Amino acid sequence: MVALRLNPAIDIKAAAAAYARDKVVQIHDVFEPEVAEAVEQAILAAPWRLLCQNDQGDLLFYTEEQYRQMSPQERMQLERGIMERAARNIGYTYHAYPMIQALLNGLDPGHPIHALTHFLNGPEFLALGRAIIGEDGLTKVDAHATKYMRGHYLTRHVDEGGHRRAAYTLGFSQDWQPDWGGLLLFLSDKQDVGSGFLPRWNTLTIFDGLKLHTVTAISQFALRPRISVAGWYRDDPVG
Repeated sequence: MVALRLNPAIDIKAAAAAYARDKVVQIHDVFEPEVAEAVEQAILAAPWRLLCQNDQGDLLFYTEEQYRQMSPQERMQLERGIMERAARNIGYTYHAYPMIQALLNGLDPGHPIHALTHFLNGPEFLALGRAIIGEDGLTKVDAHATKYMRGHYLTRHVDEGGHRRAAYTLGFSQDWQPDWGGLLLFLSDKQDVGSGFLPRWNTLTIFDGLKLHTVTAISQFALRPRISVAGWYRDDPVG
């Protein structure tokens, strides 16, 4: 992979002012074109797992091989449970790659996505977060790659607190149309849409995870998947 670095043209002061005002900001062209294309290819090449929850709220991961080995009845039962939970505003379903866990556990050695994991936890990306959200104590980020296919969704929720200081998504969705779904929406206390963002390419979104938010289901006529890396800026103690 090419050497990773942020686009030096980013207007950090303007982004920080927007975040202070709205608790959400989008930064377009976060990487220069050559770097953005390399990052996109690394994400697309990830060994995806199907991520969802069960009725107890436990995370469920299915590799492509595990999914293929399911019987038709097992797949139908899995899909039925996913739809039933979504109707009750429970959980999420999409393809994912657990970037932090994979790196720590030595999975997929040599895969280019590990370079992106290192970069996101490196000084440049952390410094960007500190400047924009006004938190000098940030120490690391969570990160997992996501691929939303037709029917995939993230129901409305707020992120847990703890050491999470702000959420982020790093989007790589090409030529996305609003009718395809996959919109990141922020909702009021009455669950009206206050603001929202279209999936875009080479765009970083940073927002306060305590704002009620959702990702709308991908429509059946979407021509491509919604691709991103998502996670949280954190201030866990070091050492």
